[in-house]
Amino acid sequence: QVQLVESGGGLVQAGGSLRLSCAASGRTFSNYIMGWFRQAPGKEREFVAAITRSGGSTYYTDSVKGRFTISRDNARNTVYLQMNSLEPEDTAVYFCAAGGGLLLSHRDSSYAFWGQGTQVTVSS
Repeated sequence: QVQLVESGGGLVQAGGSLRLSCAASGRTFSNYIMGWFRQAPGKEREFVAAITRSGGSTYYTDSVKGRFTISRDNARNTVYLQMNSLEPEDTAVYFCAAGGGLLLSHRDSSYAFWGQGTQVTVSS
């Protein structure tokens, strides 16, 4: 079992930045690929970014490429999502997730463990 706790959400103006953190506990953090997903009101949860176990490779959905950066610190059991140039369309609850596979994935089903989420609101 892996427990995940997100933090760092909040209210920011368009064009601003936030850094989300996700602290993991339980099993060995470096054994898991990590992902960030988000869910806006009235919409389905969608993939944002993922990172390999070592942090050597990353994967982003097109709408955040060039603006968001996923990273991880295996010594601190933490994954981060740096979000720059935020847009009102980025408003959502952001979730981190851990998966036991080897390959990066945008699919919910590839991730077995999920955090409770943190709210990000971007005002125009």
